[in-house]
Amino acid sequence: MWCEPRFSRVREVFERHLADGEELGAAFAVFLDGEPVVDLWGGVADRRTGRPWAEDTPAFAYSCTKAVTATVLLQLAERGLVDLSAPVADVWPEFAAEGKQGVTVEHLLTHAAGLPVVEDPVPVAEFGDHAAIAARLAGQRPLWEPGSAHGYHALSYGFLVGEVVRRVTGKTVGELVAAEIAGPLGLDLWVGAPDPVLARAARLTAAAGTPEGRQDAPAGGEGGAFGMMARAVRDPDSLMNRALGNPSMQRLKGGANHPVVMRAGWPAAGVVTTARALAGFYRSLLAGELLRPGTLGDALRPRVSGPDRVLYVDSSFGLGYMRPAMTFFVPSATAFGHTGLGGFLGLGDPEHGLAVGYVMNRMAGAVSGSLRAYRLTEAVYRSL
Repeated sequence: MWCEPRFSRVREVFERHLADGEELGAAFAVFLDGEPVVDLWGGVADRRTGRPWAEDTPAFAYSCTKAVTATVLLQLAERGLVDLSAPVADVWPEFAAEGKQGVTVEHLLTHAAGLPVVEDPVPVAEFGDHAAIAARLAGQRPLWEPGSAHGYHALSYGFLVGEVVRRVTGKTVGELVAAEIAGPLGLDLWVGAPDPVLARAARLTAAAGTPEGRQDAPAGGEGGAFGMMARAVRDPDSLMNRALGNPSMQRLKGGANHPVVMRAGWPAAGVVTTARALAGFYRSLLAGELLRPGTLGDALRPRVSGPDRVLYVDSSFGLGYMRPAMTFFVPSATAFGHTGLGGFLGLGDPEHGLAVGYVMNRMAGAVSGSLRAYRLTEAVYRSL
């Protein structure tokens, strides 16, 4: 572990989390103006065996994947292969069914398509068949008029965006990430991890009293948006639980730790990465190595903001990237990126020149996330 002396408070926060038992194992990395300034790791990668967290230990980072998937689609748009303002049905004709002929690619990227739930249970045998799951969504009717509201498409986002990518290129998001992002940049980042990576990955552990991969109700009482969220967490038939729970990782022993899930490469929740690589992804975005500066700048412009129909609290999205809101609680109004269920965080900040990656294996016990990432990131900003 190391960090530049001026970022010593970041190391203090990181070490306190480990010492206090808030973390089991974790890693946190920061680039400033393209240069590494923080690279911390420690704790236990697998509590069953006691295997220590190593410098190159990757973790399944849930929805941090969505920003990577958005970048893949934006690269195709830059090349003129996808028109974000055009109907999805232009490249995926079957999608026009059930009144969806006017749904645009931008609606998919901004969680505004009205398809947050895969209605029919997805069998385990279909977990790796992204096209089959996408076909289920193509046959559904939107739950609201597309573009009239937004609600977090927790898992469906990836199958929708991923099918557009497949229709245009014939390749999966994971294949393009390997060929055009992780491979050229030398990043330990996979959307669909190969077996050698699975062998050294961290094993996720639930918060005390919470089944692995499931979340307890957030604190905050029964009033307001957080109260609505709390009630939704307890209701198995809520839109939130339906969006988060199909395809259901919990049908497999160990949930997200199961090799079937980690290999599947779901484009909404399938990235396996180190903190250094996740931060490196955002460093490369800020450096113009993945997207032109104009493309990124336009993608960061908030397209939807306000109450989220699935999560109830306020959320804000540009083209696939989270912007500051209750669902992306960060210390800077100019930051963008994406969180992952349980507390994971990937962040870029063009104004401050920051790129941040945080992965761990002790999942936070509330769907609203963890304060660990916020404390670490706040310490970064205070160190500037």
